[in-house]
Amino acid sequence: MKKSENLKMLCVAVMAFLFANTTFAQETEAVKNEGEIKTYKPGFRLGFGLNGGLPTDNAYDWSLGGDVRLQYDLSKRTSLTLTTGFTNLFIGDDVKDLGFIPAKAGFKAFIWEDQFYVLGEVGAGFAVTNGYNDTTFLWAPGIGYANKYIDISVRYEDYNKFKTNQVALRLAYGFDL
Repeated sequence: MKKSENLKMLCVAVMAFLFANTTFAQETEAVKNEGEIKTYKPGFRLGFGLNGGLPTDNAYDWSLGGDVRLQYDLSKRTSLTLTTGFTNLFIGDDVKDLGFIPAKAGFKAFIWEDQFYVLGEVGAGFAVTNGYNDTTFLWAPGIGYANKYIDISVRYEDYNKFKTNQVALRLAYGFDL
């Protein structure tokens, strides 16, 4: 019975060591930059963007919107994103414009010089203006450039139930939290 208790205590100690070791291993990442080693610490970023787009079909004339993006940097080259805001799809000829709130989750991967990236987002668009009542699935692949404060990207965005899609430009200001 004494051996059983010692074995349990040893297992608990090993598990605690492994748990603590993996927790500390994720705190910083060594990054080599021009001969010197800097440490990188994962964290949150917040960005505020302006979006303008052109629908690729004839359903709407153009779009304009704003967004807020919360980004969690997993490493120097990979991030998770949550984006929301407001987008308005404009159309003429006495037809009501469509305004909606997107809610998207995504993954960003820096692929060249830690500044150029690809981004994929999926989520929903909730129509909120002019009597529109639909909610649509949306997906948006994109490419972009980001530095410490500026983020410029181009994306294709498809709105399933709104029966349209667009190519949009995003100009944003972001900072570490």
